[in-house]
Amino acid sequence: MIKKSSLDDFYKRATATLPADITKEIGHFNIFEIEKLFDKETGTRIMPYNRRAYYKISLIKGKSIAEYADKVIDIPESALLFATPRIPYRWVPQDDNQSGLFCIFTADFLSKNKVGVALDDLPIFKPGELPVFQISAEETAELEYIFRKMHREMASDYIYKYDLLRNLVQEVIHYGQKLQPMMVHHSTQNASNRISSLFIELLERQFPIESAQQRLSLRTAKDYADRLAVHVNHLNKVLKEVTGHTTTDIISKRVIQEAKILLKQTDWSISEISYTLGYDDIAHFSNFFKKQTSFAPGAFRS
Repeated sequence: MIKKSSLDDFYKRATATLPADITKEIGHFNIFEIEKLFDKETGTRIMPYNRRAYYKISLIKGKSIAEYADKVIDIPESALLFATPRIPYRWVPQDDNQSGLFCIFTADFLSKNKVGVALDDLPIFKPGELPVFQISAEETAELEYIFRKMHREMASDYIYKYDLLRNLVQEVIHYGQKLQPMMVHHSTQNASNRISSLFIELLERQFPIESAQQRLSLRTAKDYADRLAVHVNHLNKVLKEVTGHTTTDIISKRVIQEAKILLKQTDWSISEISYTLGYDDIAHFSNFFKKQTSFAPGAFRS
C-alpha cells in the first residue's frame, strides 16, 4: 500500500491537486499533462513522482533520452515509457519542446484480480526489460486518444469512472506489450557513476522501515544486480571503483544503520526487527549485528 506521505510530497511539489474522491477507491490513480506540470519551488517544468511508491506510464513527445544503468535509449520524437517502483531509470529531456501525458497508479489500483496476473509479472515491468517504445505518428495519435480519455474521465463525476480508468490503463499496457523496444546503446561514459547512483537509489528506497509488517525485498548483492540487469561481479567492480566499498559492505552498513534506529526508537521486539530486515532466524540477525557493532542487539538497545 502506498504511504500517504509519498503522495503528499508529490502533490506538494507539483501544481496538481489530489483527487477529492480518490479515498473512496482502492489504490491511487491520476493523470497529468506534461506541459502543464510545474515545480512550485523552482517554477520549472518537471515530471516528478516517487518511484518507490507507484507505477507510471508516459506518452512522451519531444527529443529526450532514457538512462537505465549502463544503457542509454535515444527518443528522437515520441515514445511510450513504462516505469515500475522496482527498477530505477532517468528520463532526460533534450529540448524545451516537451509535451504529452503520463498517469501514475499503485499496484492496488490494478490488483491481481483486475489484470489476471500480478503487475510485476507482466513482461513490460519485469527486471531486465527496457520498456521504452518508439512510436509512429499514427501510434502516437491512438495512444493520445486513450490518455486524453483518461484525463476527461478524471474530471467527470461518473460513479464508475475508476472502473473505466482501470480498463483504459490495461488497454495501454497491452498496447505497449505488442510494441518492439527501442535500440539500446551501451554507454561507457559516466556508466559507472550512473550504475552506482541507481544502486544507492534502489537501496534507499527500502528505508525507512515504518511498520513491523514491512520487509526488505532486496538483501543480497545479486538481488540488486538482477534488478539493475547487470552481472553481480560488474556491479561489485563499479561500486568498488566509485565508492571504495563492495556491494555487500554498502548493503550491510545501511541495514545496520536501520537496525540501530529501530532498536533505539521503537518498542518492537528483536524478533520483529530481525524479520523486517530480512532475517528469518533471529540468531543470524544477532550474529550479524554483533559482528558489525561488537554489541548484541539487546545490549545495544539497553
